[in-house]
Amino acid sequence: MSKKNFYKSTPIFLAFLCMGFGDAVGPFVGLAKDTFELSTFAATLIQFIGFTMFLLLSIPMGIVQDRTSRKGVLRLGLLIALIGLLIPIFKGLESYSLFLITIMFLGGGAAILQVSGNPIMRDVSPDGKFARNLTLGQFIKAIGSLSGPIIPVVAARWFGVDWSIIFPIYSVALLITLAWISFVKVEEKKEKGNQPASFKSSFKLLNNRFVALMVLGIFMYVGAEQCMSSGIPLLLSEKYGIDIQSLGVAGTGLFFLALVIGRFFGALILNWISARNFLIITVVLSIIGSVTILLGVKILAIVSIFFIGLGFANIFPLIFSITVDKMPERTNELSGLMISAIVGGAILPLMMGKLADIGGITLGLLVPLIAVLYIMYISLKIKKA
Repeated sequence: MSKKNFYKSTPIFLAFLCMGFGDAVGPFVGLAKDTFELSTFAATLIQFIGFTMFLLLSIPMGIVQDRTSRKGVLRLGLLIALIGLLIPIFKGLESYSLFLITIMFLGGGAAILQVSGNPIMRDVSPDGKFARNLTLGQFIKAIGSLSGPIIPVVAARWFGVDWSIIFPIYSVALLITLAWISFVKVEEKKEKGNQPASFKSSFKLLNNRFVALMVLGIFMYVGAEQCMSSGIPLLLSEKYGIDIQSLGVAGTGLFFLALVIGRFFGALILNWISARNFLIITVVLSIIGSVTILLGVKILAIVSIFFIGLGFANIFPLIFSITVDKMPERTNELSGLMISAIVGGAILPLMMGKLADIGGITLGLLVPLIAVLYIMYISLKIKKA
């Protein structure tokens, strides 16, 4: 990578790290529940508000960046997230309602960063390397996601401070990223002659069968990932009697570790394999893990968690990059549609929970299995096309 490309792409990768901070809403549920002495339902409002921001903001922000610039929208996302993080720094954790405002700004900022960050990665990537760089960006985002559960533990165990230390740490990272991006010139790849994006033109894209299948693919993937991250601890606890507190590495920690490893190696593999072929490989791995975790064998279930994480690792960037490369002239509208589909992370877990209440967590985990089977279907359709 040349020095010029390094200077342009590094702050974009830092923006992906900041995107990952939005995933802290998951760990915040348990932390806020204890801090504010909440009921479980009240605590789950954190995740609900976080995912709702993706649904509300993604398409409007896709339209805005089409009419202005991706860099400007990226900076807006960083600024909004930063405002949210400053509230607990200056006000402390005084009330739950104030904390929900922090979550609203953090979730909104993360949503805007997703809308702008994914397509702007194409602008700073060499020709033919968009899928590779987007996968590497998702690897860096996964590091940001891991910081949510790790920082509070490290802060309490080694430094004797509470979990609120996460807010100034995140704020410093956002400030550095915002300052760097402000001084970087990004040449945006926009097709000439296109009509400005609108709500009508965005939703009209769903009349295209390929686009509709891929947007639903994002919906299914994010929903399946959230099902696994919340369902795996339940499976290990209910079916195998594993104490997640004492053996956390066997639960979501192992799953997210596999996501990080899978995204790192995915970025390397995409130097030699096309995105379409790699999507099939990674979905096959996801299906194998999603099936074997249901077979009732303890050691196999633990191994399957790692396989699922490896398989899930690259599905999002592959679907996104394949879709945008198919219709680059509609990048901004496609980005808005696909990021809005992240709301699947709020809907599919509800379906899983309902089935789990009826017939146990094994039955509930059929929901993410069906989701990855759908993704297998669209990956074969893509390959055939």
